[in-house]
Amino acid sequence: MESIRTLIVDDEPWARRRIVQLLADVPGFALHGECCNGTEAVAALSMPDTGPDLVFLDVQMPDLTGVQVLQHAVAPLPLVVFVTAYDRYALQAFDAHAVDYLLKPIDPDRFASCLAHVRHLFGQRQASQRHQQLAALLQQWPRPAATPPDPLPPPASRPVENLPGSYAEQFLVKQPGRLYFVPAGQVQYLEATGNYVTLHTQGAPHVLRTTLSQLGSQLNPAHFVRIHRSLVVNVAYIQELRPWAHGEYLITLHGGAHLTSSRSYSSGLQRFLQRFAS
Repeated sequence: MESIRTLIVDDEPWARRRIVQLLADVPGFALHGECCNGTEAVAALSMPDTGPDLVFLDVQMPDLTGVQVLQHAVAPLPLVVFVTAYDRYALQAFDAHAVDYLLKPIDPDRFASCLAHVRHLFGQRQASQRHQQLAALLQQWPRPAATPPDPLPPPASRPVENLPGSYAEQFLVKQPGRLYFVPAGQVQYLEATGNYVTLHTQGAPHVLRTTLSQLGSQLNPAHFVRIHRSLVVNVAYIQELRPWAHGEYLITLHGGAHLTSSRSYSSGLQRFLQRFAS
């Protein structure tokens, strides 16, 4: 199979360098060029005979958004992988039938999974169908909001069950000169970073010095589901799930937060969904 000609579009030099470095280690992909803004990208994508087969396209750029670039480019369009620093734009990639999306900073394993998905599309000769879907959907795509939407009111809190000697009803947060408690039912999701876990509530985040593994035995599995090695979600706050590539889900919470599950933790979500099977 011929090398897949790949264009990188991003206004941030470090972001372009990161993709170039990751791409250099993967056979079957050839760097077609780099663009530092939307205007350059439109020109590069408007030459169908010499254009790229694949584009890594930043969503937010100063002159044109990634969506506007595609709207101005001449069809047929290449396969598109959206690149964004904001999780909420992953939903837009899904709605646009882009072949995939990547969140900054790009994880090498996630990047490799994305390229495997691209290879599969080329091998199955599905590229032309994807082009047509993307071009049709772009005609009706609204401009992405510059700021996230106002959060929806949270659902009524569902307290975690207090089984004897088992699950925590609240978490103790320690700060210099202050100790306070956060009710478990108010925690929308938990996010791990190293040896710290952030409790995300409707108000301010609360940081604990611990790990998700250490917290695991304190979380009621009827209410908290691990969806990623660094994420646990309170299912009472799940508003919507959308299946994505590689066995992942895009999850929208009441309040507007967007989370992405990983395939290795899909069993927990499947058990949650089975509760609603008729």
